Amino acid sequence: EWELKGQRLHTSSLITLKHIEPSPTAAKIVPQLLLPMYGWRHKEAGGKYPAMEMSFRSTTNAVKHTNRGFIIIVDRKTKKLRFAFNSSKAQTSDSSIKEWLGNVKHRAGLGSLDPEPYWGFADLKFAIGSKIRNCFYVIADTKTISKHEYFKYRSLFLLTGFSFKKFLDAIEEGAVLIDFDARTGHNHGTKFRLKQGHWTEIYSHVKKIF
Repeated sequence: EWELKGQRLHTSSLITLKHIEPSPTAAKIVPQLLLPMYGWRHKEAGGKYPAMEMSFRSTTNAVKHTNRGFIIIVDRKTKKLRFAFNSSKAQTSDSSIKEWLGNVKHRAGLGSLDPEPYWGFADLKFAIGSKIRNCFYVIADTKTISKHEYFKYRSLFLLTGFSFKKFLDAIEEGAVLIDFDARTGHNHGTKFRLKQGHWTEIYSHVKKIF
């Protein structure tokens, strides 16, 4: 019932809480909707990967649309966390985004995602609550000697009392984000991720051991 998470000192990277693919699962949202309809040419297509390799990467919050028009909506009425698209929010001042949006219009149209990806509150509460209900979080300094990396543990936190209500609030406030990371040849998984320094926003008790 305990999760152990570690991170290097002096990094601003997000902390992965859990991988959870969106519903409806039968629709295979990432490989059958997001990649083929809303993806773009992978930057290493034709080199490291095949020429037709597509990419769909989106670190998305509930505060502001991404530059491609995606956003997370905490829909308390339907008790769903929704991944939504609004083409009017895409930053078409960027020529690459404008070109991408033209391709989306041709492939899928510029309306809402269909089907719209979502995570039901009940399923999400079970999936994430059972994973990170209690957690040890360790921060380590690192150095490399003769191509071997060494760690010196600087801090240890004891996190207890995960609160799903606080978790939803943290999503609305932008402290928790959802990260899609897929390409044609591989889906790295859809991750719920937390900004550093925001543990108190999802746990009732945060105690620093050292």
